[in-house]
Amino acid sequence: MPDMPKFTKSSPEIIARFAAVMDRYPEVERRKMFGYPAAFVGGNLATGLFAEHWTVRLPEAERAAALAGGAVPLEVMPGKPSNSSLIVPPAVVADDRAIGAWVEKALAHARTLPPKEPGARKKKG
Repeated sequence: MPDMPKFTKSSPEIIARFAAVMDRYPEVERRKMFGYPAAFVGGNLATGLFAEHWTVRLPEAERAAALAGGAVPLEVMPGKPSNSSLIVPPAVVADDRAIGAWVEKALAHARTLPPKEPGARKKKG
């Protein structure tokens, strides 16, 4: 079994930025994922932080445009890019209107997914 990577903590600044943006969406559930702040709709991850990166989960149909706009696939495990989560470009994170648009796309996508039971996790194998 490969060693788990050491996760770097998010800075207080990006955590505060995430909290301030997510305060606009009181209907989302906020909890931690991989020890980082994240936002869920119906138990499905929509957006969150990973180290110093802001991530969004988007449908496949929107990934190409996001990648063309400077996003890159999230790699929790090096060399294993996520199929659905992307790292938002830093310039977008710094821009209130731009980050709001990305977050709203991620929340809209999460709303289309079947709700998960509280505490439910995917079973392996």
